[in-house]
Amino acid sequence: MRCDFADSLLQGYFDGELSAASAAEFERHFQYCVHCPVELVDMDLLSGRLQLAQLYESAPAPLKKKIRANLRPVAAATAMSQPLLWHWLAAAAALFLLVIAGWRVNSVLRTDDYQAELAEEIVDAHVLSLQSGHLTGINSSDERAVKGWFKGRLKFAVPARDFGNEGFVLQGGRLDVVDERSVAVLVYASTGHLINVFVWPTQGRDTSPQAGSRQGYQWIDWRRGKIEFCAVSEAPSSDLQHLQRLFTE
Repeated sequence: MRCDFADSLLQGYFDGELSAASAAEFERHFQYCVHCPVELVDMDLLSGRLQLAQLYESAPAPLKKKIRANLRPVAAATAMSQPLLWHWLAAAAALFLLVIAGWRVNSVLRTDDYQAELAEEIVDAHVLSLQSGHLTGINSSDERAVKGWFKGRLKFAVPARDFGNEGFVLQGGRLDVVDERSVAVLVYASTGHLINVFVWPTQGRDTSPQAGSRQGYQWIDWRRGKIEFCAVSEAPSSDLQHLQRLFTE
């Protein structure tokens, strides 16, 4: 079975057409997926075979002569014999192993940059929702009503929960776009502050909370059960940490 990333991001990644954030997310996914490496190798082999096949027509002798007459003299290049296919495949396999190792090292090096870019985009989305008045698509503290509103709009179950007894009252939810994908946003009210919790599916492993601040807003990001969460608010970081623990209980 092909994973969702193979259908949506693999070709763009191979062609170098993804944004930096999307490429970093795909590289993180690539470490754990058993399907995408195979798909990527197949693409690389196909590209190599097409190059070896030399699918072109030779120019007629008069045309070659005319073109050469208009070219400046250049130093003769040493001709190289075409390698046998099995030699190329062996070299490609060795190169691919090196590339995989490089991707993994590069993924670790770019994690902080990716997290910073993601946090900046989420903070911007939070601020925009407050300024535009588009805070909720459904205004309700009923968990079932909020879950039902998201059902059919997204391809994953949104873990909408009300923590009113703990001081975090569910206000509702909405759809938003982060990192070029549709995400769910759960809205909570606590001690005079509004908290947006961005939620989307991930192929990554569970992670411990990572926190930071941007533009005066606090954020905390974590993964659990193939779902990634990022809560953002002007509320104190201790409030966000408390809400994060409630989600993981």
